[in-house]
Amino acid sequence: MPILKTKYKASGIFKNPHVSSIYAATLRKVDFSFNTTDRIELSDGDFLDLERGFYSPKNNKVIILLHGLAGNANRPYMLGMAKQFQQHGWDVVSMNFRSCSGEMNRLYRSYHGGATEDLQAVIKYLQQENQYKEINLIGFSLGGNLLLKYLGEQATIPSEIKSAVAISTPCDLGASLEELNKIHNFLYSKRFLKNLKKELQLRQTHFPEKISKKEITQCNSLLAIDELYTSKAHGFKNASDYYKKCSCIGFLPNITTPTLLINAKNDSFLSPNSYPTEIARNSEFLHLETPKHGGHVGYIQHNKAYYHEERALEFIKKFALS
Repeated sequence: MPILKTKYKASGIFKNPHVSSIYAATLRKVDFSFNTTDRIELSDGDFLDLERGFYSPKNNKVIILLHGLAGNANRPYMLGMAKQFQQHGWDVVSMNFRSCSGEMNRLYRSYHGGATEDLQAVIKYLQQENQYKEINLIGFSLGGNLLLKYLGEQATIPSEIKSAVAISTPCDLGASLEELNKIHNFLYSKRFLKNLKKELQLRQTHFPEKISKKEITQCNSLLAIDELYTSKAHGFKNASDYYKKCSCIGFLPNITTPTLLINAKNDSFLSPNSYPTEIARNSEFLHLETPKHGGHVGYIQHNKAYYHEERALEFIKKFALS
């Protein structure tokens, strides 16, 4: 049922998906910064770092932000969304995945697109320490897949979770990786590969018995990284097993939380499965919006706020308690 018409219209050169994606990711400046870091100790001996802006113990509503592959809490798209919601009265918690806060995590494992146990730990922390009555989730790209999987795999969702928004989300991890490997995405895949290999090289110095420098050097694709490290370090048989078990596409029909998925039709990272029209038509809770333009998290507008930030606020306010 909830197939939504979009109001977003890109202008000029921003109709080009590569221009909008690259500009938003590398050239955008956001006048916002976090001022507090909370470290959560996890049950497996590891930790997560959360970035927070100014927040009040009297506030009863919070936004949790989840970043994308090789990202962190301080990327422009995270800061832009944090600024939007803090200005409108929400506390904001920006989640750094394991090893993404500038300090390597303690374990050989790190993060992946289906690591919902870490999101659960953050929600539990906020419920216990801050007693928020209203929790809302916003995820970008890989973080969007993670939150959609979380919402669809749980038998019960905490009653405090009122709504969620996923932006530029690869709903089928394996198929989207195939898109990234195409020639028109060469610059993106090369950059991801460079950053991930750099991270693996650092990890190798701490765990030389688990992975070798030669194995890392021989990785020449994102698939190779997932075969060598992502799958094995997190308990999957191989990359294919990881993609199958962690892609949110299989969990979308089970979502019972009001959720908005915004995926641009010209997002070069996404495969056809990332536009789950039939699932949305048959769902009471999953709302799908597919603007013609926007690239990958590149919904640029002439005003300072981007379209997806305004749209997320509009959607989440519909389900707010106050």
